[in-house]
Amino acid sequence: MPSLTMLSLLSLMLLATGVRADFQCTLIPGNLRQIDAGAGKVYGINAKEEVFQWVDHQWKQIPGQLSHVSVGPAGVWGVNKANNIYMRQNSSWMPVAGALKQVDAGGNKFVAGVNANDNIYCLRQSCTLAYSSAATFTLLDGGLKYYSCGPIGCWGVNNGNYIYYRHNVKPSNCQGSHWQHIDSSLTMVEVGMDGSVFGVNSGGDVYKREGITESTPTGTSWSLQDFCGSFKHVSYDAGSLWLLNTDGDIYKCSDGRNDNHNNNM
Repeated sequence: MPSLTMLSLLSLMLLATGVRADFQCTLIPGNLRQIDAGAGKVYGINAKEEVFQWVDHQWKQIPGQLSHVSVGPAGVWGVNKANNIYMRQNSSWMPVAGALKQVDAGGNKFVAGVNANDNIYCLRQSCTLAYSSAATFTLLDGGLKYYSCGPIGCWGVNNGNYIYYRHNVKPSNCQGSHWQHIDSSLTMVEVGMDGSVFGVNSGGDVYKREGITESTPTGTSWSLQDFCGSFKHVSYDAGSLWLLNTDGDIYKCSDGRNDNHNNNM
């Protein structure tokens, strides 16, 4: 039978790593303001707007300065504090026409994002794959502060923290057709490459959208992910949920399905 000392140590270890039923969490060295995972890669931005990639279990600094970065099927994209847009190409940042404060590369090789006025834009697949700095973004109706896309649709939140799903989004028709309001309230939402949807509310709680399928793309309900702590940013890819708490500490929470976030560019 374990001693009380052993039990106490075990309890402290569980609290420190944030263990829950379906995720095992580990504190990752470093401090970030924003993080994004997709296509087997992970990128992050720190408080100095320096860019990093998680490679071989450590952070590798990437030249350049950005305020937001995204990685996915559309490649690696970022924006700086002046809202200039960049695409990662041949190990350098290529400027792209337009202005966004947040960009998302998680769609099926198309790009989406929002600007400083919360206007919503997307860049269809053919334009994204053209690797042209003169790309023309398409304006969507509505207004959002954060927008994220995946294989079966795009999700966003507005300044009131209301949640919306965009129907009929396709690589050749990235603007989709119409919005559907989704219950609950989130400050940010992220869509994984497998269609998983996670978000964070104003209280720092992490939620997952349950019941998402091709026939029910908006899912059925939100489930609270019972992590210890308060979080401000979340991103999910290949079985790993990446979390940033309010202090910028980084947690990698794996569900045991995959652990392949060590790929190079």
